[in-house]
Amino acid sequence: MNSRILLFLVALIAAPLTAQAQQTLEELLREVERAASEEARVDQERLQRFIRERNNQRQLLEEARAELRSEEQRSDRLRSAFEENELRLVELETLLDERMGNLGELFGVVRQVAGDVRGNIEESMVSAQLPDRGQFLADLAERRELPTVPELSRMWLTMVREIYESGRVVSLNADVINADGVLESNREVVRIGVFNVISDGRFLQWDGAQQLLIELPRQPAGRFQTMAQRLQNASPGAVEDMAIDGTRGAILAQVVRAPNLQERIRQGQTVGYIIIALGIFGVLFSVWKGVVLFVRGNAIKRQLKREEASEGNALGRVMKIYQDDPDQDVETLELKLDEAILRETAPLESGLPLIKVLYVVAPLIGLLGTVVGMILTFQQITLFGTGDPRMMASGISMALITTVLGLVVAIPLTIIHSILHSRARALIQILEEQAAGTIARLAENRHARAG
Repeated sequence: MNSRILLFLVALIAAPLTAQAQQTLEELLREVERAASEEARVDQERLQRFIRERNNQRQLLEEARAELRSEEQRSDRLRSAFEENELRLVELETLLDERMGNLGELFGVVRQVAGDVRGNIEESMVSAQLPDRGQFLADLAERRELPTVPELSRMWLTMVREIYESGRVVSLNADVINADGVLESNREVVRIGVFNVISDGRFLQWDGAQQLLIELPRQPAGRFQTMAQRLQNASPGAVEDMAIDGTRGAILAQVVRAPNLQERIRQGQTVGYIIIALGIFGVLFSVWKGVVLFVRGNAIKRQLKREEASEGNALGRVMKIYQDDPDQDVETLELKLDEAILRETAPLESGLPLIKVLYVVAPLIGLLGTVVGMILTFQQITLFGTGDPRMMASGISMALITTVLGLVVAIPLTIIHSILHSRARALIQILEEQAAGTIARLAENRHARAG
């Protein structure tokens, strides 16, 4: 405060003095006293404010300490209550286990059975007629509390209903995804228990994920489709034969996935097509050769019934050698007849060696396809390993199919060649028999004239 008074005095002395505003010492004294009084008042107010704030801080500190003590006491009480509750909870759990007895085991069994039944229900074809049955079972399988008696009764009724529906043939309308992937609403279908669903003579498959019926893109054999059509068109109460899939569609799905003949042939690739081409050529050539032998054989049989030789058949041409010169000696006639038989043998046996070559070459080409298929298989193993067997399927299929095709071509061609060869030899034997008979008659006549 003294420093402020000194500064104020210095300011007064340093101020410019004018003739009109000069102050007396008394005025200066009063001014100094007033300033000192004001400063004292301000200092007193500051002191009072500090004291009040100090008292407030002390009160707040006391309140905070009191609140801390109260919370510590509350914490002690809660800790004691928590420990007591822990002990009580253990006692109650023990008591619950004792009182539940077999109910705990029953609860586990119910959850397991509910989960199993839910899976069967969702994959069952009955769901096409009775949808939204699996949600209740899903909730029951995930339940944490003991099931109630009505819930157990409902699960039991669901199981009984499934058993009942498994023995019924029901006609209904349902949404179906056809073979083209188009959804058809309210299509008339026939459900045969839990085994098959048919519509318009075509078999359907139940998709549990989409909860929809899907028409199989490839249908089973025609006789089964005919049976399905007759069953769908049958009148109520009528009895019809029907093939069912006892595995609820698993066998049917595998059957329709099996490759057909065209797909099997395609698996043989280029080697398979070559074998098939050889087989077709061999069969057609064998048929032509068989027709030729049949025609020539009939001509020879007709010649056997006539005495006059005809040059329109092999036997007639052989007999004509004798009829043209009946006076020739036996040795000359025998040589001429042998020559004629040789000339007729070649046309009769022509083409048979080609058939023999075909049935020998066909399995060899099949073996070539087998080797090529195994090479492809090992290449796939080298590139991709053995993790996915489907990567090796094409090579193995080619190896097996070409072998089968080679045998399929070789076996019938072998049988056909044997039949045609036997037929040709039979005709040649007729020519030889007739030639030998002619020589014998000529020799007999000469011997009779000589005697």
